Amino acid sequence: MPQARPPEELGPDRLGKDPLDSRIVRYLERRSGEGLHVRSVQPLAGDASTRRYYRVVLSEGTGATSLVLALMPEPFEPERESFLNVARLFAEIPVRIPTLYDVSGPEGILLLEDCGDQLLQRLVEQAGRETGSDVSDLYDVYVSALEILARIQSRGAELESASYLPYGIAFDEEKLSWELGYFRRHFLEGFRQVSLTASEKDSLHDSFSRIVGEVAGLPRVLCHRDYHSRNLMVAGGELVVLDFQDARMGPVSYDLVSLLRDSYVGLDDDFVEEMATQFCSVSSHVSLRSLQDEFDLVALQRNLKALGTFGYQCSVRGESVYEQHIPRTLELVRANLSRSPRWDGLRRTLAAHVPELA
Repeated sequence: MPQARPPEELGPDRLGKDPLDSRIVRYLERRSGEGLHVRSVQPLAGDASTRRYYRVVLSEGTGATSLVLALMPEPFEPERESFLNVARLFAEIPVRIPTLYDVSGPEGILLLEDCGDQLLQRLVEQAGRETGSDVSDLYDVYVSALEILARIQSRGAELESASYLPYGIAFDEEKLSWELGYFRRHFLEGFRQVSLTASEKDSLHDSFSRIVGEVAGLPRVLCHRDYHSRNLMVAGGELVVLDFQDARMGPVSYDLVSLLRDSYVGLDDDFVEEMATQFCSVSSHVSLRSLQDEFDLVALQRNLKALGTFGYQCSVRGESVYEQHIPRTLELVRANLSRSPRWDGLRRTLAAHVPELA
């Protein structure tokens, strides 16, 4: 058997100023003795979670040219790990997700199929840069995303079981309230350094309570929870769904809102309307009328929550890369508030401190 290479030869041995995590080194040393011949380990851009991702480039003659290693924040028990639980559920639906090759609970590691780098986000951005091209050229890709979403909802209803974690958690009042409180703490007060008066706090509380009550009262289906352009990848001519471990029960429109009122890519209103209509034609859970009634409401809550996430990443974790997504998300919220006089009080309170919402 080939001998394991020391840590400094496992590709880049430093991520910023931090050494390659000892759990990764230990895992790869063990796997090298089992025939996994590693040439290098490359850090990948992560998401807003505490998970870290690496591309493990393999030596020639070992089959796949590379794999993705997901490093969890701490060791886990496989039977209780949400990623593995939801992966089993999505396999039953079925949804195309990265193939799982290995699990090491004691080291907090998952070894996954490397599906490449063609995120839907990148494809939309590329379409926007090319002369004579726009996002409508990606019509078929978005329709495929809608069909997957409709299947998650319809087949998810048939597979409901206490053995799958998503059926036991939901976008209920507690969760939705926490998310809007997160927006206040980390975007308004943290990132924007806003000092709210007592009356403004009361006004926000009243508006947020109305939003929460209405969203929590909507009929629920199985939701991916973060179904947007950074979690959909084109590989081998098909869409691969990523980052699904936080799946839970929520409104029919929730994942659709995530896809079409996306903080990461700009979609024009005509395209959004066309895709929403298309979704109603493939979904057994929603009509165009009922979707119209809840779409903006759910989008308002979702986009405010996203601003809270970006604020936290920038002001607490120092991840300034997320700041670039704030202007688009603020514009989504501004346009949403301007369409509904119901939220004039909320708009005035927010606009007093966030001029982009005026």
